[in-house]
Formats: sequence, structure tokens, C-alpha cells
Amino acid sequence: MTSKQQIRYGKVAVLMGGTSAEREISLQTGAAVLAALRRQGVDAWALDAGENVVSDLIAGGFKRVFNALHGRGGEDGVIQGALQALNLPYTGSGVLGSALSMDKLRCKWIWQRLDLPTPEFTLLRGAQDLPDAAQALGFPLMMKPVHEGSSLGAAKVAAAADLQTAWEHASRYDDEVICERWLPGGDYTVGILNGRALPSIKIETQREFYDYQAKYQDAATRYLCPSGLAPALEVELAGLALRAFAAIGASGWGRVDLLLDENGRPSLIDINTVPGMTGHSLVPMAARQLGTDFDNLVVQVLDTSMAPPTRSRGW
Repeated sequence: MTSKQQIRYGKVAVLMGGTSAEREISLQTGAAVLAALRRQGVDAWALDAGENVVSDLIAGGFKRVFNALHGRGGEDGVIQGALQALNLPYTGSGVLGSALSMDKLRCKWIWQRLDLPTPEFTLLRGAQDLPDAAQALGFPLMMKPVHEGSSLGAAKVAAAADLQTAWEHASRYDDEVICERWLPGGDYTVGILNGRALPSIKIETQREFYDYQAKYQDAATRYLCPSGLAPALEVELAGLALRAFAAIGASGWGRVDLLLDENGRPSLIDINTVPGMTGHSLVPMAARQLGTDFDNLVVQVLDTSMAPPTRSRGW
């Protein structure tokens, strides 16, 4: 028997896996999303996004796509452009918002132009720029590839002796690398769903910073939601996250990461337009504070594919 959800959404492809460095995390997100959609009566199918993803989508007769791809190829506007060319509705941000969110350098340039706070930074054109960057930013500082997620290739650098090693590590992931001033006031993240900011989450790790291992492997990482911020600062973080999200043309849903400085003032770090979506991920954690369970959250994200084609989803 055809369910109401099958009539509403049609056959849904859950795009997962892919070829980026975040493939394994994407497979976990995709599996959790697929199970939730099926529990809700949606005709959902897993599709590992390989080199034949376009022909697989056409052959599958899909009516829309839940994008669970993390990293390059799935979160940077590439798959979004292909889906638009196929006239297949999909979840989350369009080409422009996706591309800018994945490009830390150009994202920060936009925020700076709009007077949105983000830590001071410098672009490294080569190892020869390391001494000047260190002098400008001081220690400790963060070094990170411009076009990677999940803190891949990123390092906290405490002294000049560590600069070269951190540069070489980041350069293995990307031709463009930035150094960013370290802010010591704590890690926070704000989920966004359909124009609404979710409650902030405070992230605590015993590691040097919230790196790949802290995100996905370290059981000691703590997530506090409610985050414990004063009400006024909670409102400020929510407003800042929404403005930052809109500034780059992102839409639908996502997550904005922030740090507090030594005076407790927030600064923008980056945006995730396809955040993790498992039972232990951050957006589901924040949604639970508003009474939205995982299955209903997944359906609400799928609803972002139902927006009229006239919405701002720039190429």
C-alpha cells in the first residue's frame, strides 16, 4: 500500500559515501538517514555516489535527493550543480551557498566585508610565508586547508618550531592553506533549520582542539546542550549564525561553528551545509532540546527539497 509519505515525496535517493576524505562519516550519516526515512514511510533508497552517480540517479527514477555527502564533491556545489541540471530537487543549500561554505578563505572574506566577526587570518602562498604569518597572528595559531571539513589537515601550532610540519600536513590536503588566530574562549556550534537557529551546543575536548579524533573517535569529548551561555549571549550567537549563513547564500539547513575570544565575544569559524546526521551528531542533539526527535528531524530536512524552485539557490 502506498503511504502518504510516498505520495508526497516520491522515490528518494539518499546520496552517501562518495570519494571525499569524509567518505566513512558520510556512509554513517546516510545509513542513519535512510533508516529514519523508511521508518517514516518514505520510499528511500541508498545510493553510493561514485563516478556513475548521474546515470545512477537517472536510471533509478528518483523524484528527489536527500544529500548525505560530506566534503568535496558533495558539500562544495559539485553535486548540487549536477542535480540542478537533472532538475532533481535536493536537500540543503544550492550551488553558491555550498561552494562558499566549503571555501574557508572566501567565506571569511565575505564575513569581513559585512563586518561579521571572524578571527584574524592570513593566506599562505607557500612555506616562505610562515614567519610573517606567525608574527602577525602570534602563538598559538590554527593552520588549516581551505577546502576541507571535519578538521582534516588542521593543526594547532604552539611554537615556531612546529610551523613547517603543520604546513606540510595541511598542504597534503589542499593547495590553499590559511593560518588563523587562536581564540581561547571555547567552542560552540549552532544548528540551523528552515531559517531558525537551534539551541547552541558547547563542545569540550581534552585534545589540543576539536580535531577529527575528538569529533568521531574520542569518547571523552563532551557536548553541552543547553550550552550554559547567558540568555543574551545565546540570542547573540543565534543571530550571528543566521546572518553568517544567509551571507554566503546557504539555505535550508546546516550548522555554524563559532569560538569565543578571551573576552567572551563570539567569532565565526566555518559553516557546514551537510552536517553529520546520526543519533550522536550535533544538529539532532540541538533539535532534541526543542522536542524534535531524530526521525522527525530527518523528515524536516527532507522537506527542504520541497521549497519552490524560485527560492534563492544561486548558481
